This record gives sequence, C-alpha cells and structure tokens, in this order.
Amino acid sequence: LLALSFSAFFSIDTQLLRNQGISLIISLIAFFIFSHANFQRIKKSWKNIYILSLISLIIVLIIGVESRGAVRWISLFGLNIQVSEIVKPFLLLSIAGYLSEDEGRSLRTFLFTLFFLMPIAFLIYKQPDLGSAVIFVLVVILTLLVYGFRFIWFVLVLLPLLLVLPSLWGFLHEYQRQRFLTFFNPTRDPLGTSYNIVQAIIAVGSGTFFGKGLSEGTQSSLRFLPERHTDFIFATLSESLGFFGSGIILLCFGVILFRIFYIFQNTDDAFIKIFAASSFFLISVQAFINIGMNLGMLPVVGITLPFVSYGGNSLLANFILLGILTAISGSSRKSAILEIQ
Repeated sequence: LLALSFSAFFSIDTQLLRNQGISLIISLIAFFIFSHANFQRIKKSWKNIYILSLISLIIVLIIGVESRGAVRWISLFGLNIQVSEIVKPFLLLSIAGYLSEDEGRSLRTFLFTLFFLMPIAFLIYKQPDLGSAVIFVLVVILTLLVYGFRFIWFVLVLLPLLLVLPSLWGFLHEYQRQRFLTFFNPTRDPLGTSYNIVQAIIAVGSGTFFGKGLSEGTQSSLRFLPERHTDFIFATLSESLGFFGSGIILLCFGVILFRIFYIFQNTDDAFIKIFAASSFFLISVQAFINIGMNLGMLPVVGITLPFVSYGGNSLLANFILLGILTAISGSSRKSAILEIQ
C-alpha cells in the first residue's frame, strides 16, 4: 500500500513524496513505541485515555486553526495536528477498556457505551467533520453488534434516529447538503457540485485493465481531478495502474484485515477481542467509504484511504493502531504460552 501510495505522490509532485516520507518516519517511530507498550498498563488507563481524548477535541474548537471553514487542527511546533484523526485508536482503546471491565452485555452497559460515544461524535461533528463523526459512530455500533448485545436494542435506538433523520437536514452545512444531493444525482451539476465525483468516475473508468501508467493519466496528471492525492487517490491509482492496480490495493487491505481478524479469533481476552474488532471495522469502513465515493457509489464525505492517501495525521494514527495491535497480540501469545506451561 505504501509503495503504491508513494508512486502516486512521485507522479503528482515530489514535494508530496518528501513530506509523506517524513510522516512515514515519524509514524514508524510511533509504531515501534506503541508495539513495545505495556499491555496491562494500556488496559488499565482507558478512563484517562478517554478523558484526554475528550479534552483534546474541546481544545481544538477553542484554539484550533481554521482552514476552508473547518477548525480541525492544532498548530504545534509548526505542525498542524488533526486531533480527530490522532485520537481514533485511543478512543477504540477506551471503548475496549470499558466493555472488558464491565464484561456484561446488559442494557445498562449498552446505553452507557452509547453515552460515551455521543460527546465524542458531537465534538468531531462541530469542527465540522461529518465524515469522521459518522465513521466513529458506525465503528462503535458494529463493534457492539459483534460483541453480542441484543439486536433489538440497536433497532430501538436507531429507529427513532431514522424517523427524525429528515428533520436533521436543516442542521447540515450547505456543502454537506450539496454532497448528498450530488450522490442521488451525480450529473446534476457536472461543472459545480458534481465536478469532483464526475472526474473521479472518468479517471477510474479510463484506467481499463493495466492503466495508463504513472504520470500519464489525463484526469489526475492534468489536474482535472481535485484532491487527487488525498480523498481521490484511489481514482488516481486506478487511472494510472488500472483494474490490476486497484485489485492489488484491495488485496493488501484484505491481508491487513485478515491479520486483525486472526488476532480477534485467537484470543480469549475480552479487551483484545473488542479492540481487534473495532480496529477491523475502523480500517474496513474507511476503505469502503473512500473507495465507494471514488466509484460514485457513496456521497463524498472527505474520508481518506488508510495507508494510501496523503496526510501525516492519518498515517500516524494508522501506525499507532497497528502498533497497539502488535503489542496486545504479543501479550496474548505470551499468555497462551504461560497457560500451556
């Protein structure tokens, strides 16, 4: 995935390649640190992790840096830190810590988990970052479903939300409403609100089987495709490497998700099982939504493709996630060896 990503950056702008290279070095250092973290200490610190994550998101709204009408970043030592990205793995730790500590599947536990979810989702939405808020909610709900809570509880909670969904239309920002309208009719304004998705569909379709080659794509190289290195990098790679390259991307995600699923299946520790499940859903849901919007199958919500899209914050968060998974899976293997002995 990283090789495909860096090849795309090289074909677009070598400055992107240098910046992402620096981000990769920082991310690898973070991976090394978290992969050697003390599992039991992480497990016991879930309350502090949740509180710090909550405070960080509040600080963003107070002193955050505004860009394109959104306040999502904190400027620190000359770097723009996107807190909503960085806190993702830590929020999953908090959910896993709470559920494993309670270890019950009662209605009280279910409702309390949703209660923990609400302020986080609200603060992310207020930045505004509707895409990240929706992903976080989806990941938690899917994790709770896999954990074994009664399905009827999800119906009772989600049904009222679906009924009031039309009334929430007025609370959306104008650009968010336009994105949803474009989803239902992608060609409604091909030179305006539909421009991004139309160009992405053209890029993907024109790649055929083996693609046009790096730096040879018309939509990406000639800058017809906006955000070609972030939200629409899948379209960029599809145009350059074709269906073959797209298949390699999907295969790589399949390998990563299979490895996480293996951790989930081969542990009896509730904390590890819950964190592995939520990590699986975080990566898979982000990839599904990003690829879906590149193909015109889902609304454009500004979600990056994990490990592939340009952006140091996203890359760092994903490597922290993998580092924690490595640490807890290693702890699980050690426990199994001790049990056998």
